[in-house]
Amino acid sequence: MDDVRAVMDAVGSERAALMGVSEGGPMCALFAATYPERTAALILYGTFARAGAALLSQDELDSRLQELEQDWPDAIDPSVAVPSMAGDESFRERWRTHLRHAASPGAALALLRMNSQIDVRHVLPTIGAPTLVLYRRDARFGHGAAAWRQAGEDPSTPREEAEYLAKHIPGAQLVKLPGADHIPWAGEPDPLLGEVEEFLTGVRTPPEPDRVLATILFTDIVGSTALAARLGDRAWGDLLERHHALVRRHLERFRGQEVGTAGDGFVASFDGPVRGIRCAAAIAESVSALGLSIRAGLHTGEAELVDGKLTGIAMHIAARIAALAEADEVLVSSTVKDLVIGSRVTFVARGTYELKGLPGKWGLFAIDAV
Repeated sequence: MDDVRAVMDAVGSERAALMGVSEGGPMCALFAATYPERTAALILYGTFARAGAALLSQDELDSRLQELEQDWPDAIDPSVAVPSMAGDESFRERWRTHLRHAASPGAALALLRMNSQIDVRHVLPTIGAPTLVLYRRDARFGHGAAAWRQAGEDPSTPREEAEYLAKHIPGAQLVKLPGADHIPWAGEPDPLLGEVEEFLTGVRTPPEPDRVLATILFTDIVGSTALAARLGDRAWGDLLERHHALVRRHLERFRGQEVGTAGDGFVASFDGPVRGIRCAAAIAESVSALGLSIRAGLHTGEAELVDGKLTGIAMHIAARIAALAEADEVLVSSTVKDLVIGSRVTFVARGTYELKGLPGKWGLFAIDAV
């Protein structure tokens, strides 16, 4: 508790919300009871009021502590504390390295012996700060005697320990989270973070959208294969670099996001169809100075965000439209045309087409003027 107060004093914090994880929970609970004027809120995750080692005989406790000291850090099995990541060999090695660097066997033994004596049950009814108690639904790592014995004969589980805390702290909220990991940042951290944020602020940040409305642009250099064969690899490579640099300047100018390159063309997204149209027209006009012609296609639709990248049917539609464009032509779907009504962009109807692999018929329009 002295350490917590020293840190708060150093940063000028009069009152703070404390979050106690594992053995940090009893200390935070004791702080909240001892210094109510400095505790704005209390959050307890994966923690307990009384160490289960208190339920062991002295011989059992000494035997377990000796085992931990002799086999440190391998005696702490990540498959129990962090089951979602225990199958990852690189994580297991990082886990061992973390424990090994955090404490020598002797220091670990002293810490675990001290932890075995923790008992703050008597202070729980005196806590007046708003309190949130969290535990993960399927976690097996508890602080009861079973955790110390690495056996299943003691009934104490993370759920029972959380229920005890919530029952004995006045007004405490008890929340069950999905997952089986004891470590808060492992497994599914978002539900935990959401509960903490809502408890402290009254609102919860909505999850990042996994679908967005975007205007997708596909471009392709016309006759690139024949041109590459005529120029040779080195000259073609130099020309392609100049083309890519030019396209990227226009994407930046019109606030487009490069999704990727497809062969000698580009895939980009825009937050508005007019910017996408103007960018495509500017690219088509400027690449002529390099002796190149492009075809381009645009479609606006829902796209999925996967690992920060766009994917989905809208991408395929834009690609199919681009494939139908003539040299130096920008084709758009009727969706794009309808969305830019009222702008200065004008179109010429190109007819109705079937797009490979896509249902129905699609009206396509060529950009006439921007």
